[in-house]
Amino acid sequence: MSLLRGGDAFPPLELVEVGGPRRTIPAEFAGQYSVVLFSRGASCRSCVEQLRAFQRGLRRLSAVDIAVVALTADEEPMITELVSRYGLTFPIGHSTDVGQIAATTGAFVTMDPPQLQTTGFVLDPDGKVVISVYSCGTLGQLLPDDVLELVRELPQHADATRQEAER
Repeated sequence: MSLLRGGDAFPPLELVEVGGPRRTIPAEFAGQYSVVLFSRGASCRSCVEQLRAFQRGLRRLSAVDIAVVALTADEEPMITELVSRYGLTFPIGHSTDVGQIAATTGAFVTMDPPQLQTTGFVLDPDGKVVISVYSCGTLGQLLPDDVLELVRELPQHADATRQEAER
């Protein structure tokens, strides 16, 4: 699969949370903006810091109706410990099939050991990609303040585009 770009429909992905709840992205967040993070997991310091940054920014994101979700190939016990240690309250999926993620989203992965490389998407309320940030390592991560600024600017950008088209 090629990389997902702005305007592309985000493919349905199943997320299995600690304790077993399952969600389907992007359907779970229909009608609101959402951030989908692929993380290398608990052993990656910068990935953990990204998750913690989104936790710290969660109240501000939620206030403007932006949901956050993350996926990792880490097994459930590792994610249980990560969630507990850092008080992460947004959905984090574990045991993700990295081959399926790579095939459906174009995300970079390693297979030995199976790991998702840092990737982030902002989705619009219809489940379409607003922006995608791919990385083959730990650099180039989405941050909550960047997401807030982007979503706040989207209506202005749409108005400007509409006015230009009307000319």
